[in-house]
Amino acid sequence: MELILGLLSGAVGGNVAGKLLGNLDQGTLINSLSGIVGGGLGGTILSAMGVGGAEGMDVAGILAQVAGGGVGGCVVLAIVGAVRNMMSK
Repeated sequence: MELILGLLSGAVGGNVAGKLLGNLDQGTLINSLSGIVGGGLGGTILSAMGVGGAEGMDVAGILAQVAGGGVGGCVVLAIVGAVRNMMSK
């Protein structure tokens, strides 16, 4: 369940970051895919650190997974956008 939350919030985070940072926007598909990868990584890292979902799915765990997935999605999208922008120049 934690992984699904991380993936979904990562996709949302990637799209939100793409719209807020117009120069890194890669379109809905790439934003979503980058966000999903980042959300999965962010959620996995948080779980490995013992944050979010370690003692079950309580409200704090769910919020931690959503926040970690969203931030992870933003970070991976920023990296993908920066690399693609550098390659196009």
